[in-house]
Amino acid sequence: MFPPISKTTYLYGLQCHKRFYLNRFHKTLANPEDEATQALFQSGTDVGLLAQQLFPGGANAQGEEKFHSLKTVKRTAELLFKYRVIYEAAFMYNDVLCAVDILVQKGNKFYAYEVKATNSVKVQHLADAALQYYVLANSGLNLADFSVIHFDKDYLRIGELEVGKLFKPSSVMKEVLLQQDFIGKHIADLKKLVNLKSIPNIEMGPQCNKPYACNFSNYCSAQNINPEETLVESAALDQTIHINKNAWESYTAELNYPLFFFDFETIMYGVPEFDFSRPYQQIPFQYSLHVLFGMNQPALHKAFLGDGILDPRPELIEQMIRDLGSSGSIVTWNMSFEKTIIAKLAIDFPDYHEELMAIHARIVDLMTPFRPGKAIVFSEAFEGSYSIKNILPVLVPELSYKNLTIQEGGTASFMYGQMRQLEPSVQEQLRQDLLAYCHVDTLAMLKIWESVNFK
Repeated sequence: MFPPISKTTYLYGLQCHKRFYLNRFHKTLANPEDEATQALFQSGTDVGLLAQQLFPGGANAQGEEKFHSLKTVKRTAELLFKYRVIYEAAFMYNDVLCAVDILVQKGNKFYAYEVKATNSVKVQHLADAALQYYVLANSGLNLADFSVIHFDKDYLRIGELEVGKLFKPSSVMKEVLLQQDFIGKHIADLKKLVNLKSIPNIEMGPQCNKPYACNFSNYCSAQNINPEETLVESAALDQTIHINKNAWESYTAELNYPLFFFDFETIMYGVPEFDFSRPYQQIPFQYSLHVLFGMNQPALHKAFLGDGILDPRPELIEQMIRDLGSSGSIVTWNMSFEKTIIAKLAIDFPDYHEELMAIHARIVDLMTPFRPGKAIVFSEAFEGSYSIKNILPVLVPELSYKNLTIQEGGTASFMYGQMRQLEPSVQEQLRQDLLAYCHVDTLAMLKIWESVNFK
């Protein structure tokens, strides 16, 4: 069968037969690939190259080719006689072509390693490894073990990156062997799909985002839209705001002026960038702060934003301690996030432990009155959500994220991670966009607070 089934498309088929079919015959229907997706793929590639340092001196079977092909398979066969370590070793069996990140030969036995840019072995990694074992073993390799190499979540970077400590191999041989009987049947099902004359009729469901978001979601969503139903559903939402005044007053009585409406933005690096950081640790790089000294008084705004190059935490800590002072309630939306970040800062920067934990103790949660179980502030128009993005348009319709270049935290984190690569003029515009987004986050809390107080 040509082209053969790849490891990626096999996993697509495990997730959804429709995704497999669309990817094979209708690639143009896929969602546009955004910068964040491209960066994610590149990050995975970079991590794979870094992990090769665990087994130096090997040969790369992929060469300069962008994708694995029958040429890679042939090159792998040639390299097996010359090298004990092969990177991107490709094999083909039963019309399935796949490549293992690192293949190590010891005597007459082989050890396969698949590299994942995660802190642990995930369920989806087992299906990935099981298919590779199936292809490699049936190609004649005597596989003694199969491991997933992932980050050691407890690795703390201090000084130069220590690759041997950053990565941790976990054998998945037992789990892989348990899946072998299933793989041949699934391949047979995929081959039947290839012969279909039309797109499989599969409704959208949980599989659209599990284990990964499907890249054909826009197409499938468009097929399911019924404009009349959407219009009726939207019109039926009651915009009335219900406030339990006694409960709201009890909640607000525990807060002390000045009120500090506060919000962090964070970034996570798989490979730790800075001293005293771990894989995928949330690194705060920005905050916005609106200070309200009393009812009916104008709010004061303050902000911090790192430069995208140096560790932002030391400067952020010092400015945050100055900006938040020593008294007054610090109002957040979902306080567990801010509390976790500050507690981690206190551990990693012990010189500031006392001041940071004092800040930690003053944090309160504005989200609490909007939780459905609390029934302090409620509206059908919230659609059962207590996300600030759902509540803001109902309580404060004049304030919106829609006109911002950056409209959500994931984009803010990604763009900050790109800052060091940009030209100075583009960097400056990005800084303004980041500041504008985070500013609206805390202004939204302030306006929601005022809106409920004055109703």
